[in-house]
This record gives sequence, structure tokens and C-alpha cells, in this order.
Amino acid sequence: MALSRKFMMDGEQVVTTTRTHVKVLFVPLVILLAVAFAGSFLAARAGGSGDGYVRWAVVAIAVVVVLWGSVLPFLRWLSWTYSLTTQRLVEQKGILTREGRVIPLSRINDVSYEKNLNDRILGCGTLIIHNASEEAGLELRDIPHVESFHRQVSDLVFAAHRGSDESV
Repeated sequence: MALSRKFMMDGEQVVTTTRTHVKVLFVPLVILLAVAFAGSFLAARAGGSGDGYVRWAVVAIAVVVVLWGSVLPFLRWLSWTYSLTTQRLVEQKGILTREGRVIPLSRINDVSYEKNLNDRILGCGTLIIHNASEEAGLELRDIPHVESFHRQVSDLVFAAHRGSDESV
């Protein structure tokens, strides 16, 4: 889900859009598989006892657990994006209620990244952005190909700062 054209300023272009690494969906996948296995096993064991009410109760509980433990986290992951444009960094998230955060590139003071061993194996990391208004940096966790994203942000920040120095 890229940044909508209606939210962009004149002359602004999207450089890249990303979301967190797919590794955040590992636990929801395990929940889906475990509930599917346990639910089908228990529904088969219940058989036709009690006019099938037990079987339907097991199926209903399994559906609720799958929706809560797998579908909802997937929708959260799908709707949470980071868009880098030629003028700003935009974070958007939310399924029913959308919220966002915008950091103009000209206000960014420092861009760094961190990768632990798991991140190095999976090819992701945490991008840390310090801007002029905060002491604690904004941490974008589990960004795929974090070095490439870091390089793109840094290049655009340097260009934004060069442009603001020339206008003074």
C-alpha cells in the first residue's frame, strides 16, 4: 500500500515504500497451523456427540482464535507501511482507524541502523532516525534490506540539507 497521491505535496515523488519484515508473521503462522491441527483433531474426536453442538463449539472457538491470533496480526502487518519520498518519511498504520507520522527530511539530524544476529541472517534491521524535535530517536523496527533503505534516506537527507543551506 503505497502513499496515496492525495497525501503528497506538489513535486513530491515516492522513492520507496516498505513494511516490516515478514518474520513478524512467524508466530501468527504457528498459531494458524496449531489451531487448524488441534481444532480439526478435536472436532473429529467430538464426532456427533450432543447433536453436533460440541463439534460446532470447537469449530467456533477455532475460528475466533485464528481470527484473533493470525488474521488480525496479518492485517496489521499489511496496513503498516513506511514511505520515503523526496521530501519526507511517512509512517502509516491502522486497520480501521488510520494514523500516521511524517518527518520532513530537512529536520532529520542523524540516520543509523542496527542489526543483531537474527536480523543479519534474515536480511532486516532497525533504522533509527533522530530529528530536530526529539531526544529519543524514531525506531523503525524490522525493515527489510535496512542498509539500502538507510542509504536512500541518508542520500535524501544530505540533499535536503544542501538545498536548505543554499537558500540561506
